[in-house]
Amino acid sequence: MKTKVVAVVGPTASGKTALSIELAKKLNGEIISCDSMQIYKYMDIGTAKPTVQEMDGVVHHMIDIVEPDVEFSCADYACIAKEKINEISAKGMLPIFCGGTGLYVDHVISNTEFSDAGRDDGYRAFLEQKIADEGVDVVFDLLKKIDPISASSIHPNNKKRVIRALEIYHTTGRTKSEWDKESKNTESPYDVKMICLDFRDREVLYDRINKRVDIMLEMGLVDEVRSLLEQGIELSSTARQGIGYKEIIEYINGNMTLDESIELIKKGTRNYAKRQLTWFRRYESCHHIYVDECENFNEIVNIAKNILCD
Repeated sequence: MKTKVVAVVGPTASGKTALSIELAKKLNGEIISCDSMQIYKYMDIGTAKPTVQEMDGVVHHMIDIVEPDVEFSCADYACIAKEKINEISAKGMLPIFCGGTGLYVDHVISNTEFSDAGRDDGYRAFLEQKIADEGVDVVFDLLKKIDPISASSIHPNNKKRVIRALEIYHTTGRTKSEWDKESKNTESPYDVKMICLDFRDREVLYDRINKRVDIMLEMGLVDEVRSLLEQGIELSSTARQGIGYKEIIEYINGNMTLDESIELIKKGTRNYAKRQLTWFRRYESCHHIYVDECENFNEIVNIAKNILCD
């Protein structure tokens, strides 16, 4: 029998945290965060981690599990998250994923088996230097020649994924797309019901995002980032790219005004939300709840509960 799992997904600022907590209370669940930034300690405000008060007694997993200087991969996440599913299910409780990092969700529920290709730091450094000297397009063109299927699913500016795809081929002689195809042949052990918080009117979502950024600033986002820097905490390449952190770092370093950094945070978050919606709308079995068509939060909860209890 497959293990029952729930996933509450959607764009940033859509209300995933509040919904997942309410469902966990009603359905005897524990929450597994699937947010690529909430895994990092000390990065609280900019990642919108739920507070103890917001958690309301519901157990949360995969939050504050690594130091900010640690490089944490999708494979690392999937491995630990699957262990959490087993732990929660063994207690007779319902595992509920909550977050907007689609790649994390995808690799867990699809039971992806990651390439066992090892690292080649020398080759990786070579590619990074090539990007620095000639631009990412040159390296991305190399990937298109070697593995056009993977290249079609990776944004040219995502240097980390471009380099990793080339590294897999370099160390194994097989393309990333070949590894991915094999991984999909393994049936998922999970019976997943996925709920996506969606919006008919994207401007409603964008307004929520702008307000959330303003609240983060009021809560002390600048001081949080400054504290990280003053303590000499080195952010990993992943952590440093977190929306809200890289912009405030630029402000603190005197490379832009605070107003400019705030506007970049809002713009970057809106663009990210657009990509999230595109990602989650491709799931055929996903149940979409349109937040801007609901009267209030209770209606959203009732719709979600009916979907899960059907």
